[in-house]
Amino acid sequence: MTVLRSDIPARLDRLPWSRWHWRVVIALGVAWVLDGLEVTLVGSIGAVLERPDTLGLTAGEIGLSGSIYVAGAVLGALLFGRLTDRLGRKKLFLVTLVVYTLGTLATAFSPDFAFFALCRFVTGLGIGGEYAAINSAIDELIPARVRGRVNLAINGSFWIGAALGAGLSLVLLDTRVIGPVWGWRAGFGLGAVLAVAILLVRRHVPESPRWLIAHGRADEAKRIVDEIEAEVSAQHGPLPAPRSYVDYTAARRESPPMRQVARVLLQHYRQRSVVALALMIAQAFFYNAIFFTYALVLTRFYAVPEASVALYIFPFALGNVLGPLLLGPLFDSVGRRRMIALTYVLAGVGLAFTGWAFMQGWLDARSQALCWSAVFFLASAAASSAYLTVSEVFPLEMRAMAIAIFYAIGMGAGGFAAPVLFGLLIETGSRGAVMAGYCLASVLVVVAGLLALRYAADAERKPLEEVAPPLASEHGGER
Repeated sequence: MTVLRSDIPARLDRLPWSRWHWRVVIALGVAWVLDGLEVTLVGSIGAVLERPDTLGLTAGEIGLSGSIYVAGAVLGALLFGRLTDRLGRKKLFLVTLVVYTLGTLATAFSPDFAFFALCRFVTGLGIGGEYAAINSAIDELIPARVRGRVNLAINGSFWIGAALGAGLSLVLLDTRVIGPVWGWRAGFGLGAVLAVAILLVRRHVPESPRWLIAHGRADEAKRIVDEIEAEVSAQHGPLPAPRSYVDYTAARRESPPMRQVARVLLQHYRQRSVVALALMIAQAFFYNAIFFTYALVLTRFYAVPEASVALYIFPFALGNVLGPLLLGPLFDSVGRRRMIALTYVLAGVGLAFTGWAFMQGWLDARSQALCWSAVFFLASAAASSAYLTVSEVFPLEMRAMAIAIFYAIGMGAGGFAAPVLFGLLIETGSRGAVMAGYCLASVLVVVAGLLALRYAADAERKPLEEVAPPLASEHGGER
């Protein structure tokens, strides 16, 4: 049996942080900025779309459009996740961005609910594919010692897009600028322009050397790592020698068949799969329950003018950005299990208390927004850690597909149902009904956090190949 001994993973992990890493993070991490922009635009303009001089949607249709977006993301993750493992990270993080761009551009020209919903579905296809392609690529390019904090920060950048979407809607819906009739269309058009700019930057990100070496393309992988090292050493000086190797015994050109993927998830890594599933479902329901109906709660229960809804997004977005940034380093130092459990459980308890205060009528629009900001300071780090978990605890050759499967199940179970459910609860006009939905979300995240505390993998500061050996390595399979 021919064995290929490679030090490429160790060479990538021992690199000091550099300008090259910043370029990768910015070029790839913008996927979450775009998703945040999309979701916030719809959330901020939800009330505007109910106007008869725009699309004349009902609250139920707005909630349904959110669910349709999630359905597209689920399908996109599964389709493009499979292709990412088969064809490589780079091809797919270019293709998925193009799909997103076309979908969001077409949204700007929607004449009615049917066309709007179709465009949201296509946009979701692109975003779902982005999650699978980008998460796998980032983890494979970022050094192990900082993988947790970088991954959390990138996932948290969703809320930079959220703030951008809120700012755009605030300006564009202003009658002194464009106004509500055409402003919401301009917002989606500008989102497409941003995506085109990012596409030009992303072209220069290389293919993952880890993916190349596992697929028998050792010379290409070596060339890319040599180029990266040359740039990094020019900035930081001579690099230390790599200290470990991975033995590849069965490098393959094709991605593993689905039956092997299923066997690895359901047999070899059954415990990890249960934890990943719980984390993804809980965070998807928690987030989508609140955010897809954020504008509706403000306008229906607090009589916030539709043009002012975006103002309440900024403190919410700030809490969500700061959570992963400030708590992220603790996921590398304190450890994955403890921090996942802490953020999940405290976020659930916080939402329950906030929901109780909402039901009792103790809050106004401003204090409600501030309470949500505090809760989601924790919830943002928790949700980001779910994506970190599914992207680092399964073998390289099926990493994108594993991300896609858990994303799809989580979003299908939690993300698709939550906007429709909460749209209907809000339409009842009953604070008690909405509180019941908040309690359900709280219970889900607390249970998921406790599962993680007991069963999650200790992946902090470890090379990906140690956390989950590649299928093509000498030790691939169960550890």
